[in-house]
Amino acid sequence: MQELKDILFGAAISSVVGQTSGQDVQSLEFDSRKAGPGSVFFAIQGTRSDGHYFIPQVIENGCNMIVAEKVVEVPEHVTLVVVDDSAKTLAIAANNFFGEPSQELKLIGVTGTNGKTTVTTLLHKLFTKLGYKVGLLSTVVNKIGEKDYPSTHTTPDPVALNQLLRKMVDQGVTHCFMEVSSHAIHQHRVTGLEFVGGAFTNITHDHLDYHNTFKEYLNVKKAFFDGLSKDAFALTNLDDKNGEVMLQNTKAKQRSYALKSMTDYRAKVLENQFTGLVLSINGVELWTRLIGDFNAYNLLAVYGIAIELGEDQTEVLTVLSQLEAVEGRFQFVQSEKGLTAIVDYAHTPDALANVLKTIENIRTKNENVFTVVGCGGDRDKLKRPAMAEIACKLSDKVILTSDNPRSEDPDQIIKDMMEGVDATSFKKVLSITDREQAIKTAVALAEPSDIILIAGKGHEKYQEINGVKHNFDDMQTVKELIKQLEK
Repeated sequence: MQELKDILFGAAISSVVGQTSGQDVQSLEFDSRKAGPGSVFFAIQGTRSDGHYFIPQVIENGCNMIVAEKVVEVPEHVTLVVVDDSAKTLAIAANNFFGEPSQELKLIGVTGTNGKTTVTTLLHKLFTKLGYKVGLLSTVVNKIGEKDYPSTHTTPDPVALNQLLRKMVDQGVTHCFMEVSSHAIHQHRVTGLEFVGGAFTNITHDHLDYHNTFKEYLNVKKAFFDGLSKDAFALTNLDDKNGEVMLQNTKAKQRSYALKSMTDYRAKVLENQFTGLVLSINGVELWTRLIGDFNAYNLLAVYGIAIELGEDQTEVLTVLSQLEAVEGRFQFVQSEKGLTAIVDYAHTPDALANVLKTIENIRTKNENVFTVVGCGGDRDKLKRPAMAEIACKLSDKVILTSDNPRSEDPDQIIKDMMEGVDATSFKKVLSITDREQAIKTAVALAEPSDIILIAGKGHEKYQEINGVKHNFDDMQTVKELIKQLEK
């Protein structure tokens, strides 16, 4: 039997009303609708609602163990544990409840604005091919071995996260590669986990609707590395101007990678074509199916992590040359007549610029580049003009359209983006709210040798409008349109 005092071991407790022993804890809940007999309810003050408001409701539903940040009146049969931070306490409790699963495998966290999904997914593929049973926690999908589990957040809540890690351990997983989002760090979803290593990809403008300032966003990312143990490694991208900041207070073994700086792991791009990249990594030449400088960074991060985990250099490079692009990350299709359509998740100004610069480096200059792009609703509004400005600067024709408008008016989102379009670019921009129609227009206007970039949604198979997710797949849509064109 797990008792309340056992699962709260290591938490900062201010006061207790009632008994913390003698009751069997069956579940940990932060959603009041799920709390009942045998549950511990954690009253968390979120961005939209305050869990303390629902304490009377959960008690009425039979829950008699409450963790809260303030003293509230409860009946005699209810235990109230007052803590400084309910979210942090939940993470500690979840780690204890599931038997500290992160300590029974090698858990590696990857954080940064762009590249997290590609790096973690490639690591999962690499270590699977190296013969390990591997776990993956990513924006696209969670995996235990080759079995997929739906992914609802970049980083799951601490209960779901520790439950997944326990399931991995029980099924013989030895390594788990995990995307660590800034929201997850700030909301203590990864608190209490034991990481053997962490990697930083880059940091650019994103999530300022949540973090308020870039400095706050930077410090949240840095906090992940500050929390690594002296037995872990911290791998950072020194070509990012904030890469070194990540290592300033870490106790972990410091390692670095770059294309332009002298580092532990260094690469040079020798060739960059639609057929793939030719790289020199620490003096060894490698051909890979991935494309673009940004993927050179991703591959180098993967290589560095693998070597830090003790893998053989030759084996790692051999497998890296066999890996294919991650779904929705510079994924392209070409028509029989030569039209190229690229689907990419680029939804930040920096990511969009990276993809368009990659296209610029590959193209012959005899073709036009069409960019179909939008911005998500209920998210950072400051990046909207920047996204349009970058698209105009690096494209011959731009179609502004819907991404996931969520609860916002898609026409207003496009209007916000239009603020980044200057007078010289105005003639090259079309506004088409319907995303399918926007892609259809790009395909209809493009000549056989042209390149179409469809940015922002990548792997997503839906479009979220007014709280409803409608089936929509950028790659499937453009493939069908190209097929119709070829008839």
